[in-house]
Amino acid sequence: MPTLEQLSLRLIKEFKTVRLRALEDTPSAFGSTYLKESQLSDEDWRKRVTTWNSNSGACYIAMDKSEPCGIIASYFDKADPQRAYVASMWVAPAYRRTGLGTMLMDAVQGWARNHGAVELRLMVTSSNPIATAFYHRLGYTFTGNTEPYPNDPALVEYEMVKYL
Repeated sequence: MPTLEQLSLRLIKEFKTVRLRALEDTPSAFGSTYLKESQLSDEDWRKRVTTWNSNSGACYIAMDKSEPCGIIASYFDKADPQRAYVASMWVAPAYRRTGLGTMLMDAVQGWARNHGAVELRLMVTSSNPIATAFYHRLGYTFTGNTEPYPNDPALVEYEMVKYL
């Protein structure tokens, strides 16, 4: 079973690899694009490591030996410090339905709870019913809030919440 490592500069190469693989594999699951992020400089990636793993955020990389196979991030709402968001959740196809997704979600849930969050929110696109079902199994429910998906206005993003 893969292990989880909290993002650090030591994992910058793995971070870039897994993030780009995620964007390429499931483009409609993320607010950014492979084209945009594949053009980031090494300095941009270093800045992301610092931002994505700070007092207001955490990122975990799933590693199978030396191969990154999953990623998840979480960050606090600036206006409501008791609300955290799940972002950049992705598991490599070969590791799906193995429990790795639950392990990643548990990691950010623990991080958020330990830092004072009482709820976790996330957005899931209308074109991703498998992810929606996964989040339901973990106790997430729809809030009723929706918004157009930024990279394809034909899709809708649904907000889901889990109270901790």
